[in-house]
Amino acid sequence: MLQDFKNFVMRGNVVDLAVGVIIGAAFGKIVSSLVDDIIMPVIGKLTGGLDFSNYYYSFSPAAHSDMTYDEAKKLGATIGYGQFVTITVNFLIVAFVLFIVIRQFERLKKQAPAAPPSPPRTELLLEEIRDAIRGRSGTL
Repeated sequence: MLQDFKNFVMRGNVVDLAVGVIIGAAFGKIVSSLVDDIIMPVIGKLTGGLDFSNYYYSFSPAAHSDMTYDEAKKLGATIGYGQFVTITVNFLIVAFVLFIVIRQFERLKKQAPAAPPSPPRTELLLEEIRDAIRGRSGTL
């Protein structure tokens, strides 16, 4: 059983998937920092100092508007629509970056055309037979 597990783990697809997940997690942190630390403050400044991360609606009567979203969450059920806006912007940035990367990858694939595959051996033999028959009879 241990040998089967080792064979499974050492397959190329599993290792590639693991590398992709690790890189994806790191990339997600980079994009989250980009959104939280660079883009959202700029958007907040353009909108008059709005901080989207603290926009919420609390169902708790003890919560008041001077509280942060995290403080209001501790008091009870709270809808953090500001967090939703931030995460939506985060997603749009990730989707756009992936679109650009895949688009560039496709361009590179188009620039380097693959050599056409050689015809199968049976097809080559049939062509030789056809040419030999043509040479004997002068027709076809």
